[in-house]
Amino acid sequence: MKLSQFKFKLPENLIAQYPSENRDECRLMVVNTKTKEITHHIFKEILNFFDDGDVMIFNDTKVFPARLYGNKEKTGARIEVFLLRELNEENKFWDVLVEPARKIRIGNKLYFGDDDSLVAEVIDNTTSRGRTLRFLYDGPHDEFKALLYSMGETPLPEYITRKVEESDAERYQCIFAKNEGAVMAPAAGLHFSRELLKRLEIKGVERGFLTLHSGRGNFKDIDVEDLTKHRMDSEEMFVDEELVEIVNKAKDDNKNVCAVGTSVLRALATAVCMNGHLMTFEGWTNKFIFPPYDFTVCNSLVSNFHLPLSTMLMMVSAFGGYDLVMKAYDVAVKDKYQFGAYGDAMLILR
Repeated sequence: MKLSQFKFKLPENLIAQYPSENRDECRLMVVNTKTKEITHHIFKEILNFFDDGDVMIFNDTKVFPARLYGNKEKTGARIEVFLLRELNEENKFWDVLVEPARKIRIGNKLYFGDDDSLVAEVIDNTTSRGRTLRFLYDGPHDEFKALLYSMGETPLPEYITRKVEESDAERYQCIFAKNEGAVMAPAAGLHFSRELLKRLEIKGVERGFLTLHSGRGNFKDIDVEDLTKHRMDSEEMFVDEELVEIVNKAKDDNKNVCAVGTSVLRALATAVCMNGHLMTFEGWTNKFIFPPYDFTVCNSLVSNFHLPLSTMLMMVSAFGGYDLVMKAYDVAVKDKYQFGAYGDAMLILR
């Protein structure tokens, strides 16, 4: 597959800037790969496509307030710092992106907060934009973390062009989010309300959780036409014994196993055994999935509508079949579905 095969015209007004008023009331397109049928629903009607004993797998990663703004020493230049991950708790080392990168060199100090209450020193250049910062703070680690996060804002994707609002802290987070570490919300999970989860539970649909800390690499531009040459950034993930037992039993019973989101799909593809069953996993994945790809763990997928040329679109196309998914995206544009993390959803059934 070539990069250019995932290009399509997306009007800017179809990129959702706000979430739907209620989590489970966005639009839902259902794509059946066996019948090639495309139907239109409200998200909470997803209940009708699952039965007793089926399993939904969610990503319980939690987004932290990763974007903050500081001032460079002496010049006072405003610098955007995007926290990626903590490298060393004791020394308070963080892997970050800085913008504008050309102004920041090793040895520079950055000041954060109205009273410059937090100071960081650049100790390493890792990439053209990436840096390693050491935060200079003498207090306990939890106190430092609370101060750091109080200065940060919700890291909405850059295609959401409005200012971050207070409500984003809650809405750009799944209601079951638990394990902190993501800078990108698993968007398919954003549509599940407590009421919908309860109704699924009453119907007998089991739910399981894994953790994959979604990173900025999902938004990184692909700069090669030949997709086999693209390399994904690594993301930390965890699949525990409890999920393995739930999924493998469902597979043995020929039940529907549904991945809620492309991050779950990638994690399952990373932790799969030779026989199509799931195994425990703790580590990192840089698996890049594009058509054709043989998925053996799950047979349905919930996903948002992704932007052109994105790795998420490629993964969805691999799951639903390139021709059918691109046809569905064509329908979505014509029917004015909303795209992006705050947009509408698609359910693919195989």
